[in-house]
Amino acid sequence: MEVLWFLPTHGDGRYLGTSVGGRPITYNYLRQIAQAVDELGFSGALLPTGRSCEDAWVVASSLLAATRQMKFLVAVRPGIVSPAAAARMAATFDRFSNGRLLINVVTGGDPVELAGDGLHLPHDDRYALTHEFLTIWRSLVRGEQVNFQGQYLHVKEGRLLFPPFQKPYPPLYFGGSSDKAIKVAAEHVDVYLTWGEPPQQVAEKIRKVRALAEAHGRTVRFGIRLHVIVRETEREAWDAAEQLIKHLDEETIRTAQQALANYDSEGQKRMIRLHNGNRSDLEISPNLWAGIGLVRGGAGTALVGDPQTVAARMLEYAELGIETFIFSGYPHLEEAYRVAELLFPRLPLANRTEAPNAPAGEVIGNYRFPAKKALSESGIGNG
Repeated sequence: MEVLWFLPTHGDGRYLGTSVGGRPITYNYLRQIAQAVDELGFSGALLPTGRSCEDAWVVASSLLAATRQMKFLVAVRPGIVSPAAAARMAATFDRFSNGRLLINVVTGGDPVELAGDGLHLPHDDRYALTHEFLTIWRSLVRGEQVNFQGQYLHVKEGRLLFPPFQKPYPPLYFGGSSDKAIKVAAEHVDVYLTWGEPPQQVAEKIRKVRALAEAHGRTVRFGIRLHVIVRETEREAWDAAEQLIKHLDEETIRTAQQALANYDSEGQKRMIRLHNGNRSDLEISPNLWAGIGLVRGGAGTALVGDPQTVAARMLEYAELGIETFIFSGYPHLEEAYRVAELLFPRLPLANRTEAPNAPAGEVIGNYRFPAKKALSESGIGNG
């Protein structure tokens, strides 16, 4: 199992749907989160993409020197960047970071945003374009000369002169719930990502992708994108979930849902159907809470509970085939520490960080706590 965190380049704060408790997104703040990810045992972090975000490639590149080992899951956008340019960007980043790049292939599901970026294709055509893009991109980064004539893309004598560090190329991550998206995943990607749906729905997606990949003679790994609210007790966790949405009124929810309804993303439609804008019954599966999706596009669910329960729910997904968990929590700096402290000791992590040489905890009166044995030996508390 591996766990990635999230760099909130579109904004962060203590509450959803309000500026109360909001934090400006600065380089220094993102650096703090990245360095926490780097030190705490996360495998890496996802950077979002879109017009509401700081540019993912610039942010990731700027944080390389501030980190040592974390990987950056950065988006390429078929139809917005050419496959040859994307291959050069990926190869350079991968070489300069000694293999710390993961590629998130984002076809996009918001027609308004896509039109603003100059892409005007309908849903199914965008996935056909993605298929052509990945056919070219994978050939280029494998060192092949590419001559390709497709419906959307035409490359003549394409070459990548400087190869990536990872072989054959940085792993490709990809999410999409429609039949067209699943077909692309089965033919091209290394890790198929799903948003946090109930286990039975995730199991059905995995079955479909795995069967189609096998028909192409391929294997695909699986990951899930979720938020997480973990506290020492179950009650504290659910109280924190309610606090997160305490500033949401019905008008804010209705406005957000109307905007999200314009997406032609099947995944977004599935997220909306989990709650239908109704905040009265948001626990859609044991410890799976859909409150974030009331106003947030994309990943809209969170695992909520005490450490034992959240770990148990993660292991249920793992039994279905999920190996990678991409988490986030509000605010992202503090919650990174909370997740590492409460949850990581209960998980079979692939890259478990060794305990630091220096003992943890505060020193009080020249003694370290908890220190019952040290106190009894020292005579402290004996009058």
